[in-house]
Amino acid sequence: MSNELINVTSPLLPSIKDFNVLLEVIWEKKWLTNNGYYHEELESALCKYLKVPYLSLFTNGTLPLIASLQALRITGEVITTPYSFVATTHSLWWNGIKPVFVDIDPLTCNIDASRIEAAITPTTTAIMAVHCYGIPCEVDKIEEIASKYGLTVIYDAAHAFGVELNGKSILDWGDISTLSFHATKVYNTVEGGALICHDAKTKKRIDYLKNFGFADEVTVVAPGINGKMDEIRSAYGLLNLKQVDQAIAERKKIVETYCEGLKNISGIRHLDYSDASIKHNYAYFPIFISESEFGTSRDDLYEKLKEFNIYGRRYFYPLISNMPPYRGLNSSHTDNLSVANKIANSVICLPIYYGLSLENVKKIIMLITDFKKGR
Repeated sequence: MSNELINVTSPLLPSIKDFNVLLEVIWEKKWLTNNGYYHEELESALCKYLKVPYLSLFTNGTLPLIASLQALRITGEVITTPYSFVATTHSLWWNGIKPVFVDIDPLTCNIDASRIEAAITPTTTAIMAVHCYGIPCEVDKIEEIASKYGLTVIYDAAHAFGVELNGKSILDWGDISTLSFHATKVYNTVEGGALICHDAKTKKRIDYLKNFGFADEVTVVAPGINGKMDEIRSAYGLLNLKQVDQAIAERKKIVETYCEGLKNISGIRHLDYSDASIKHNYAYFPIFISESEFGTSRDDLYEKLKEFNIYGRRYFYPLISNMPPYRGLNSSHTDNLSVANKIANSVICLPIYYGLSLENVKKIIMLITDFKKGR
C-alpha cells in the first residue's frame, strides 16, 4: 500500500470556480450576514430537498440543540443516550437540565426505546434521542411513550441528512429535529447546522432566539444568542447541495464494498443496511470488534491501521457518561449502560467519503484480513 494518508473522512467541497462566482456577488451586495440573499435561498432549498415545512439555519450544529430546548421551554430531566457526540449532552447542561442516560440497542446503537419508560420520573420533561450513524431511532415506540407521559421529543439528527423512513423524512418525527453541517458530515457548509420544526409559530420563535431575541429593531422578546449562518457559508452550502446526491451514491458503493469484503471475517460486525424501508445516507461505516472472535483487540487493530496511514476513528469512545462532567450521575453507572460500554469499547469507524477510491477501500479490507490472519 502507498503512503497515501487516508483519514476517516474528508469534506465534500464545491468547485472553487463556482464558489468564486457567488463570492463576487456577496462582495457586490456587501451583505454578509443577517438573513441575506443566499441564506434565504439555502433555507428554502433545504426545505425542498429534505421535505420539511420549516427550517432555520444556524452557524453550527450545537446551537440548534441548545435553542431547541429554549424554544420548547424544557426543564428538569431529559432522557438521552450516552452514545453520541458530547454536544448532545452539553446542550442539556447549558440549559440547566439534568441528563438521564438510557442504554442503547446493540444492533442500531440508538437509544433502546424499551428502556425509556423505566427512566421516567416526575421531573422528566423530554426525550432527546440521536439517529446514530444516520440509522433511524425506533420513532414510533418513542412517540408512543412520549404521548403516554406527555413528554416532548427532540431528535439530534446530526448524522441523518437526507435519511427517510417509509418515504418520509426522518425529520418529520419528534417536536424538533436538529442537523449538523460540520465539515465531517455527508453535507456540509464548513461549519453550520439547522433546526427543523413543524409550525410557523415555533419557526418564528427560533429565529428570534438565534438573533439575540430581537423581534424588530427595538424589541427583544427573549434572551437569545447569536446563532445566524452567514452569507459565505450559505453560498457554499447551496453549491454542495447540488452534488450531495452524487456523494451519497458514491458512499453507498463504498459501504457495499466494505460489507462484501468483511462478511466472512469472524469477530467483525457492521450495521445492517438491508432494511428497504430506510433511505440511507451512508454517513459512517462503523465496525465492531469482538476480541475473542477476531483474535485481538479493537485498539490493536486501530493502531495497526495507523501504521499504514489509515486513520479510522473510535466513534463514539469514550461514552459521554464516562466523561468527568457526567460520570457522577446515577444513570452513568456501568451496570445501567452495559451495552453502550461494550459498543464504545469495540467500535472503529472506517474511512468513508466522497472521493475515496474503491481500490483504497479494498486495500483497507485486505489489511484487516491480513491482520486477522496474523501476517
